[in-house]
Amino acid sequence: MHRINGQYSSTQQIQEKMKNTPINASIVKQKLEESGLQSVGTATIREIKKLVDEIELATGEEYIRMEMGVPGLPPAQIGVDAQIESLKKGVAAIYPNIQGHQDLKNEFSRFLKLFLNIDVDPAGCIPTVGSMQGGFAAFLCMSRTNRNQDSTLFLDPGFPVHKMQHKVLNIRYESFDVYNYRGEKLRAKLESYFKTGRFHSVLYSNPNNPSWICFTEEELKIIAETADKYKVAILEDLAYLGMDFRKDYAQPGRPPYQPTIARYSDNYILFVSSSKIFSYAGERIGMMAISNKLYSMDLPDLKRFYTTEHLGYSLIFETLYPLSSGTSHSAQYALAAILKAANEGRFNFVDYVKDYGVKAHEMKKIFTDNGFRIVYDTDIDQPIADGFYFTFSYPGMDADELLNNLLYYGVSAISLLITGSEHTEGIRACTSLVRHDQFPALAERLQRFHRDYPV
Repeated sequence: MHRINGQYSSTQQIQEKMKNTPINASIVKQKLEESGLQSVGTATIREIKKLVDEIELATGEEYIRMEMGVPGLPPAQIGVDAQIESLKKGVAAIYPNIQGHQDLKNEFSRFLKLFLNIDVDPAGCIPTVGSMQGGFAAFLCMSRTNRNQDSTLFLDPGFPVHKMQHKVLNIRYESFDVYNYRGEKLRAKLESYFKTGRFHSVLYSNPNNPSWICFTEEELKIIAETADKYKVAILEDLAYLGMDFRKDYAQPGRPPYQPTIARYSDNYILFVSSSKIFSYAGERIGMMAISNKLYSMDLPDLKRFYTTEHLGYSLIFETLYPLSSGTSHSAQYALAAILKAANEGRFNFVDYVKDYGVKAHEMKKIFTDNGFRIVYDTDIDQPIADGFYFTFSYPGMDADELLNNLLYYGVSAISLLITGSEHTEGIRACTSLVRHDQFPALAERLQRFHRDYPV
């Protein structure tokens, strides 16, 4: 006997159910077995992608692909044109400056002022091979700033690869699901970790991947005050800058500005990706903004590993440099052009990506109309924004069972189990690769799922 949706069914009943799934059940079962995965619920994003690629190839059926957090829009044309022009001028033959192309540094510093209302000197504005490299370098360098501080604190749920990076670097980390500690409750929770003296850094994303919750100004102030009290650096991942579509953050030099820790602390490093907000993921370029205070800070314990105690120098010349010896030269020209156009009001990058919010709104309704529930559904006292991600569950199934069952219905996503979430029943859906013309297929497949697994 097997348990399905809280009820026990015979093997024969399960086989009858699987005969009529939208995707050939025997092929799905075969590919699951061949994958060698112990559990789809704990599989990485890339492992799920590989599995679904193989099922699609074997069946000829197109899946509703929601596992990969990749852009679903064309790249910003301004960047493409500038990159082509730079290549024609021969920059491909020249090593990029490890500190970054000066025009890019200047435009990014200006961007931070116009859209976040903060001041970061161009010297601390450093291009990286995507935000992931910026995070990797920061984790490595910050873990060496104080011999008594050996851990990073993650405000989960979060991007699973950040924890993978810690494992590769053999750096300690701890985490907690922040959803139950919103508002003033966050202060005591942070204190319980920071007062141990073990933490050199705290990391979170805002808007959050995968839950799409957004910290309030009050919460950012609490994080800043608590981290500063215990001399903990704040690492803020702004991969989805401006994409809380409930407010218009797209007007240069005019409020409202993108919420950021940098208005409440001078002890921060920001990571800004070009992948989502500018749809420039393929060129692997992001920006790291090191606060003026951190950039110029001298920390004697750095000399255990580096030639200097100067944090900015150690991070750039002795951490980033040996990782990649710079960031794609032509891509720096592309990003500089995009930022310049945004700064001058010629490119509304928020309007450019608003379709993600439109799709999220429609997709969530299709899910909830068919018995599914939104897991992270509120920002304290208001509904969660519609954006790049949303989370869902189905009554009577944990994340592993739900993800496994959905594969037979041509729907792929990832489990919240790998994100540090306490919601073991939850699934993360990304809206980017789902086309509007796939909505009828999504609705039909979820209707069949709901019929086969009645609540």
